[in-house]
Amino acid sequence: MALTAATLFRCGGYYPSCKPNAPAGGYRPPTKAAAAAAVAGNGNGVLAINRSSRSTATASRESMAGRRQEMDIVDEEEEWRSYLAPERLEVLREIEPWVEENVLPLLKPVEASWQPSDLLPDPAALGSDGFHAACLELRKRAAGVPDELLVCLVANMVTEEALPMYPSGLNRLEVVRDTTGADATAWARWIRGWSAEENRHGDVLNRYMHLSGRFDMREVERTVQRLIRDGMTVHAPASPFHGFAYVAFQERATAIAHGNTARLVGARGAGDAALARICGTVAADEKRHEAAYTRIMGKLFEADPDAAVRAMAYMMRRRIDMPTAFINDGRHSSGDFYARFIAIAEKAGTYTLSDYRCILEHLMRQWRVEELTAGLSSDGRHAQDYLCALPHKIKRMEEKAHDRAVKAKKKPTLIPINWIFDRPISVVVP
Repeated sequence: MALTAATLFRCGGYYPSCKPNAPAGGYRPPTKAAAAAAVAGNGNGVLAINRSSRSTATASRESMAGRRQEMDIVDEEEEWRSYLAPERLEVLREIEPWVEENVLPLLKPVEASWQPSDLLPDPAALGSDGFHAACLELRKRAAGVPDELLVCLVANMVTEEALPMYPSGLNRLEVVRDTTGADATAWARWIRGWSAEENRHGDVLNRYMHLSGRFDMREVERTVQRLIRDGMTVHAPASPFHGFAYVAFQERATAIAHGNTARLVGARGAGDAALARICGTVAADEKRHEAAYTRIMGKLFEADPDAAVRAMAYMMRRRIDMPTAFINDGRHSSGDFYARFIAIAEKAGTYTLSDYRCILEHLMRQWRVEELTAGLSSDGRHAQDYLCALPHKIKRMEEKAHDRAVKAKKKPTLIPINWIFDRPISVVVP
């Protein structure tokens, strides 16, 4: 699964705050009665102004802002729930034969799949002395990996180990869910096959980390348990349109994060060939999985372009928040620790804001978002316009953030990380 490489990292500062698309039929203004009830009046519909006190006016503005927020939440709920209409879900049923022919072949047979024991010293194959020597060599190579890359590796591994959350998410999606746990539909077989392949990722990273001796594994294991316990935020939790847009983005982010880690720890970086091979192997899996979800979403763009482009815009307005958004070291709140980790990942180069923008641009090209013409409603065209303008907005945010950082001349902060025995990481925290 994806490192949240997550996504628009600095949740408050980098990403524009946008209202959701208007529900089908356009904006519905409040009735006169509702408008009258929404303001503080004197009982006859006339707003009473107390010039001697500003607190009343402030309270009124705050109350009205709260009501507007509640209305926005209701509109959001109505928007994504419109995707659960029978006629819209029928599209998913109609393309199941296509999934059988074009998606399931991306899974590898078990007999042809790599296993964690292929990538790490095997005591049964090497014998006691050979296994001991291989572990010493692995530790020697691991000793040269910088601490900031080790922290990013933990985040990658923790995200992969949180696998129980991910198939449960897909099984909340209408039509495609595996209702019995052993359904014979193409959708259900994909979910199980994908989960089985993903299961090896956390296993192999966990075993490497254990053998390397560079990590406090008890603290890492506690982090895994906390993340699975705390769960993850899912927008539009039952809509396949929104769900597949999310996972397509997420899988590409994961592939990039693992691929960058492989490059940084390999022969041209820290010199740990074993870890580079592991991360590269996991990245290759994620690329296949990305291809599957990108194909599925591409098919939905063909079948119902209006629904697909609005679903994509809906998700991008809310950011593609990855599972590590709730990562927690047991010392800080999840949001506070996540912000620290993101600053470390940015410094290390395993996943950056620029990567997020490039993923968006790539998927828009794959799904030909800019070229959509036929079949778009007014809301669909607005969603298309929003998406087409978004990469440039993110680029400008990157530049402004860089300029602010240069002008601020903030000094790095030493952040002790318990995953690596409280060794401190020097990083500029936003």
